[in-house]
Order: sequence, then structure tokens, then C-alpha cells
Amino acid sequence: MAGEQRLLLENARQLVLVCGRGEKYLLQAGMASLAVLQNASLVVGQDGYIKAVGPADVIRNQFSGATFERKIDCTGKCVLPGLVDAHTHPVWAGDRVHEFAMKLAGASYMEIHQAGGGIHFTVEHTQKATEEELFNTFKHRLERMRRAGSTLVECKSGYGLNLETELKMLRVIERAKQSMDIGISSTYCGAHSVPKGKTATEAADDIINNHLPKLKELKLSGEMHVNNIDVFCEKGVFDLDSTRRILQAGKDIGLQINFHGDELHPMKSAELGAELGAQAISHLEEVSDEGIAAIARAKCAAVLLPTTAYMLRLKQPQARKMLNEGVIVALGSDFNPNAYCFSMPMVMHLACVNMKMSMNEALAAATINAAYALGKSYTHGSIETGKQGDLVIINSSRWEHLIYQFGGHQTLIDYVIVKGEVVYKNERCGIMSSY
Repeated sequence: MAGEQRLLLENARQLVLVCGRGEKYLLQAGMASLAVLQNASLVVGQDGYIKAVGPADVIRNQFSGATFERKIDCTGKCVLPGLVDAHTHPVWAGDRVHEFAMKLAGASYMEIHQAGGGIHFTVEHTQKATEEELFNTFKHRLERMRRAGSTLVECKSGYGLNLETELKMLRVIERAKQSMDIGISSTYCGAHSVPKGKTATEAADDIINNHLPKLKELKLSGEMHVNNIDVFCEKGVFDLDSTRRILQAGKDIGLQINFHGDELHPMKSAELGAELGAQAISHLEEVSDEGIAAIARAKCAAVLLPTTAYMLRLKQPQARKMLNEGVIVALGSDFNPNAYCFSMPMVMHLACVNMKMSMNEALAAATINAAYALGKSYTHGSIETGKQGDLVIINSSRWEHLIYQFGGHQTLIDYVIVKGEVVYKNERCGIMSSY
């Protein structure tokens, strides 16, 4: 095949496709044996999409007449799909390191929340911050996520609670979408907490009557495109009825339902999500048996957050039971001031150790299934012809080292690639050969 292509990755010891037959997601049986090629190469075209994947000699012959903007020799190395972080809260001001000390001393999440800390502390600081301040810190956080291998990240608002600040956060996310080489799925999360001075019903009314119509208007004008709607469905926050009203109103203006449920108390959130046709529900530490069965039937992804369970000392999500019952299990970092972790490799490690997932299951949950949770598995989450060229190259002969080496991603990851362009190169790598 002649013509100029964007990128050639040559002679990878392992090329981890994850999927090889266009699957939208993988269930437990499919996760057991991920698609992996040995001594393989791949080509990314000028449009940023994968043109060919296969044995190195076959690719070499197929593209013998082609020229490449860049070639990377992957001899002895592994190539994986770019990781997908299916749940983050990355736009905020004011850290909560003092609350970490309180938690270590025994204070619970809700005790801190009810004392005016937690989300309310961050809301106060985020409301005061300028848009430029928020963008600069957000950009830095996205860069750190990218260095850890994430190439598609779900990003929520939710530390504004009033319309003005929620829109400020969403504009920051939209700006990053347009200006940074990383995939972003944006989520309106104005129902992250009940604003001071309002009831949950009043807050829901404000969101339905004021916030969502404004988002619809901005979408129609082309100023902003939000992908998902989220609500914190929790005892003392938004009850099931308010959650239902907000999620349905969001769905009615074209937003995917992707919300927090059954985290601290059993709320029947999973059952509600299945009923409303949710794309995904996060947390689910306290999900009921009926809820697990409901989301399995509905093909609603369960986004499990092992860092949160670890840092808040919560009950671990029932990953094994969900997998056994046919749930689409995905993973997210839940990066936020309360669970400060940028690294999906560390998330996968915790999922294996604390939630008893296998390394195959964790990788599928952090790639194809996390992409499915964002409605993006047709373009992201696996290395297949026609998908976006988002890739991670690690300096190891076995891909499992990315999970096995807890905290080791900083030296393991040689390159992170988005749409066939190198967006991160480890400093110890030599100069890349360009053609």
C-alpha cells in the first residue's frame, strides 16, 4: 500500500488488541482470553485512525511502498490500547489534604460533608476561582493522567451547584476538548450535592427548569457539547425521586445517563438506572442483588472505583459477583479532592488485589468496557482497524507489568499516542526515528 501514513509501530513483542472482532464490550468469558498478537506491527493513517494491524512481516509487505511521518521500533516492548478513565472530577480549586487527616483520625465521609467540608468546601473555592485558574490546573491534571496512559477521560462538573459556576466548569472542559490532545467525555453533574439553603426538591427544580434548558441552548448554538448527565443519588443528598426527575430531563435533551449510585447506602439506584436506560452507573458498593441482575439485563455498565473504596475505607464493590452475573464491568479513577489518584495502572492494580479481578479483566475494564460506559467503544478501547490510534507503549516484554508494578508506570511507559501523534515520550527514550 503506497501513500503517506502518520505512524508505524514495528516489531512489538506483544500487541494487545483487547478485542479482535468489533465487540462493543467484553463480559467475563470474553475477558478470560484477550486478543494478543506476538511480534506484530500497526499503522495509523493521516486521519488518526488505525489502518492495519498484524504480524510484522505482513505489515511490512503490505506497506512496502508507503512513507511514514514517524516510525517507532517496539522490539522487546508491548503496545496496548490507550487507557480509558470512566469517572473523574478534575475541575476544581482548593485541595482537601486537611480532610485526609480527619479521615485517618476516624471521621466518615458524610460526617465531614455534614460539617460543611467535603463537596461544599470545594464548591466554595471553585465558585471563587477564575475560569483561567481552573483551566490551568485542569490542564496540568489531564497531562498527568495522559502520562499514566489515559487517552480518553470522562470529566465532570459538579463543584459549582449554581448555574454560573457549573457553566464555568463546563466551559473549561469544552476548552480542553478543543485544545488538548486527549479524548474527553464531558458530564454535567450539577446534582453533585444539594446547595446550602435548598431542599433536594428545590435543587432538582432549579436544574430541570434552568440548568438543563441552558445546556440545550448552548448545544444548539454550537458553543458547548455536553455528553452525559450525572446525579449523586444518596441518602441525605438526592433521593430516588429527585434523581429520576433530573436524569429523565437530561435524557430528554440528549444526554447519556451516567450517574453515582448505591455508594454509601442501598438506594435502588441500579434498578432505577436500568429502568431509565442508563449507559453507566458508578460506585455500586451497596448495590442490591436485584440491582446487579437489573443492570446485567439492561447492558448498563458498572463503573467500579477501587481507589475510592480504598481511600474512604468503604466496602469493596462486588466485582466478582457482577462479572459472574453478566454485568459489563468498567473502571475509573474517581480522581477528585477526596480520592487523589491520576493513574489507571494503579486503579487496575487495586481492582486486582482488593476486588479480586484478574489482570485480563482489569485491562478490559479500563479499555473497551470503560469506553462502552462513555458510549465510545466504537472508536476507542481496543486496537482494531478503523478505531482511533490511541496507544500506549511500555518498556516490557509482557503487558501485565503495567498492572503488576504498583506505581511503576512512570518508568514503564515509553510513549503515549493519541490519533497517531506522540503526546508523551519518556525522557529516557532515545530520539525517535522520523521518515
